[in-house]
Amino acid sequence: MVMSDDAVQREATEAEVAAMAELLRAGLAAGAMGFSSTWSTTHNDAEGRPVPSRHAARSELIQLCSVLVDFPGTGLEFLPGIGGPVDEESRQLLTDMSLAAGGRQLNWNVMQVTAGNVDECLLKLEAGTHAAERGATVVALTVPTLIAARLSFASGFVLDAIPGWADVMFLPREEKKRILADPAQRKRLDDLAQGDHPLRRLANWGALTIFDTVNPVNARFDGRTVAHIAAELGCDPFDALLDIAIADDLQTSFGRADVPASREDWEARVGIWRDGRAVIGASDAGAHLDLLATFNYPTRVLAEPVRQHGLLELEEAVHLMTAVQADLYGLVDRGRLHVGAHADVLLIDESAVDSDPVTMRPDLPGGAARLYAGASGIDEVLVAGVAVVEAGTFTRARPGRVLRSGTDSR
Repeated sequence: MVMSDDAVQREATEAEVAAMAELLRAGLAAGAMGFSSTWSTTHNDAEGRPVPSRHAARSELIQLCSVLVDFPGTGLEFLPGIGGPVDEESRQLLTDMSLAAGGRQLNWNVMQVTAGNVDECLLKLEAGTHAAERGATVVALTVPTLIAARLSFASGFVLDAIPGWADVMFLPREEKKRILADPAQRKRLDDLAQGDHPLRRLANWGALTIFDTVNPVNARFDGRTVAHIAAELGCDPFDALLDIAIADDLQTSFGRADVPASREDWEARVGIWRDGRAVIGASDAGAHLDLLATFNYPTRVLAEPVRQHGLLELEEAVHLMTAVQADLYGLVDRGRLHVGAHADVLLIDESAVDSDPVTMRPDLPGGAARLYAGASGIDEVLVAGVAVVEAGTFTRARPGRVLRSGTDSR
């Protein structure tokens, strides 16, 4: 609105940042819950260009954060880039953003924890210690399960963040298919993918799984790894993946399979959840509706670390997914059950609660598909005291409402 097409080409001038600050002020006055931004290389526009915030200078971020000082009950979110805050410069940026907003909470996005990377995660949590020592509040947003993205060459999302791939991923579909079918172009793209960059692990093509195909000739590949398929076809894994995708008009869904977490993985995660420098979140609320399936983490937490492994009491798990967030973001009368609070209640059978397998469901306009998972062991859900789920079935009640900062938060 302020910079028009220049927003994806250059940094903003002082006058433009001031105009952005006024727009942010208007949004917060209307009840917005805070300010969120990103420098992540995975965030590009529909033409493959870095989204406007990736051109934001440090000074722009600080000035926009300062607007929050005048609006109680607001907060900050920021994606510092793939890998998180691992150096002094990024830690100081997050600290300064929080301080500019009067010490308001800032969550950086996102931390995935396993037994193998827990030491690295603890190092990243030092950003919270760095901030606290200077009067700021910085927490890591940690998703309880690994993010098993379902990729496709049709959208190119995430794939476009591989260095040198963006121009191809945002070509018109027929031209993209032509490029991906060319042996010389395949070699060029694979060489780029195998380079030294944060998404290098994604380029282990043989380790990827074909989740869903659309062409009947590809049906036999569903649920199989690219390595097994390539061995059967007698070709290179990258060639096998691209051949399948082209036969599917690029609509093949693929990625790393959701490998069951070990007890040691859950132990590492529970330790992070109990650390005041992290908060459970990043469900994505279904936003990347055909890409990410993290929306089912609450049921998985209750099923796996609580019931199956006994690493958490049910009450503590619920507390870590409700009251902790309500307290951090200042939500009024939410996150706990007490007289006078909003009656947002789940009736859970703790012996049965779990997530069903994630599948694609083609129920969107135009026959488009989305990721979906049902649940078991959740018999009734109340929102503001009104049943929205009864006997495991959705009712037609819609008692929820949009929260406003300063009214529903403080």
